[in-house]
Amino acid sequence: MNARADTIAAVATAPGAGGVGVLRVSGALAGSIARTVLGREPQPRHARYAAFRDRDEAVIDRGLLLWFPAPHSYTGEDVLELQTHGSPVVLRLLLARVVELGARHARPGEFSERAFLNGKLDLAQAEAVADLIASGSEAAARAAQRSLDGVFSERVRELTAGVVRLRVWIEAAIDFPEEEIDFLAAPQLGVDLDALRAKLGDLQAAARRGVRLADGLHAVIVGRPNVGKSSLLNALAASERAIVTEIAGTTRDVLRETIDLDGIALTLVDTAGLREAGDVVEREGIRRARAELERADLAVLVSDDVRAEADLALLADLPPRAARVVVHNKIDLVYSEPRAQRHDDTMHLWLSARSGDGLDLLVAELKRHAGVGESADGAFTARARHVAALERAGDRLAAASNALTIQRAGELAAEELRQVQHALGEITGEFSSDDLLGEIFSSFCIGK
Repeated sequence: MNARADTIAAVATAPGAGGVGVLRVSGALAGSIARTVLGREPQPRHARYAAFRDRDEAVIDRGLLLWFPAPHSYTGEDVLELQTHGSPVVLRLLLARVVELGARHARPGEFSERAFLNGKLDLAQAEAVADLIASGSEAAARAAQRSLDGVFSERVRELTAGVVRLRVWIEAAIDFPEEEIDFLAAPQLGVDLDALRAKLGDLQAAARRGVRLADGLHAVIVGRPNVGKSSLLNALAASERAIVTEIAGTTRDVLRETIDLDGIALTLVDTAGLREAGDVVEREGIRRARAELERADLAVLVSDDVRAEADLALLADLPPRAARVVVHNKIDLVYSEPRAQRHDDTMHLWLSARSGDGLDLLVAELKRHAGVGESADGAFTARARHVAALERAGDRLAAASNALTIQRAGELAAEELRQVQHALGEITGEFSSDDLLGEIFSSFCIGK
């Protein structure tokens, strides 16, 4: 797969006072630009101290020139890097000179896009570049580096190889129906399918943790008016972030606070009390609260002992895979003790946001959902689109298993496995549309 033939240039790192600025050039003209700037043939993969001059031979700056001929470069093309003093003026003049010599300004993410198109990175690795830059914690940075190193991609490829083996088996059985042995009824086929589904389930769980590492856990605090949602946000944030009054409907908009849970970011969202409100402003706040709930990783429902079961209906808009915690607040008013009790898949916690009694139980539950304390060995960052692709693959794999074990329909099973392979290929970029690539790389910073 070949990238575009034109030459691009951009400031690859943001300049800072007294720091180092880097200008990166990639493409067919990078060599001639290097020779013009240096005044002679550059030596590959060696740093050369040089004077960078404008068209009138006036010195713009002095710094290091590094030359990486294709294909041994980040993009797989000829790449030139000019390291200068970190002055924005110097970098602007130098970029203008490089453009004058035939390069054009790079689009956001175009260097990484070319690396992908030239086979230097797969799509998941390219996305990990942006995740590494945006990482907000040590855990997220380490996980993004593992994705960049190919840990996630390798697990996807292992799954794909297993799918291909099953397709070969099934399609061979379809092509040779005259054989006396019914290969589609072989017990090993079912064993391999079950093993593949188990591996896919493990990867789905790891990818969801990877999304949390990259984006943090998105927890939405919901409940009726005056149940203590804002008090709970303030207690968790250890600051008076939300206004707390006895007047129902005080919170009318979404309020966000990010806290650190042992290296993983937790975004807490306080919302308007859910009720039928006549005030147009409060109604808009309630609409926004429901919208936040629709994209939550975790819903913290604040209620009390009397209404807790009935208030579970407020979580009707919660995504199926999102977790839920029910907080029985204000135990200080009924002289109750803090405690935790699990009902089915929902954790119930008794605490007081005002006094702080039992708050440690909620913090421990939030850490559990964020993945704090889980083994970091092999952890990698992932994105929501990766999880969605893995879920589609899981659905198709289940359908393939059903087609074989119940319907005895080999052709249908083979088609379902082809769809599984396609969904997995979307993660690494084996199957990708131009629109998807444009959306992904446009989110990168200039020079990456």
